[in-house]
Amino acid sequence: VQLVESGGGLVQPGGSLRLSCAASGFTFSNYAMSWFRQAPGKERERLATITRGGGTILNYADSVKGRFTISRDNAKNTVYLQMNSLTPEDTAVYYCNRAGVPFVSWGQGTQVTVSS
Repeated sequence: VQLVESGGGLVQPGGSLRLSCAASGFTFSNYAMSWFRQAPGKERERLATITRGGGTILNYADSVKGRFTISRDNAKNTVYLQMNSLTPEDTAVYYCNRAGVPFVSWGQGTQVTVSS
């Protein structure tokens, strides 16, 4: 299993980023997928979950509801996270993983820093 997150960076408050997670080593289309994040000194937080076919978004954390959108492209084995109206509280390392029991092997994550 390999999960490779990308698309993070430094952005000003109010800005947007689109994160990508390229998956390999398993049948991507068989699994619901989630995005997570972990800020320094905090526990990892599940942000959003999308079903196998992408037709249903199961949940968004209250902290990102209305600002973040999860999507997937099964042909590309990739899950995305569109993040809008970013605030400094969104600063964290962002990860993707299987939605149920996460794979033991996490990716390296992608750092998102929101600062002026």
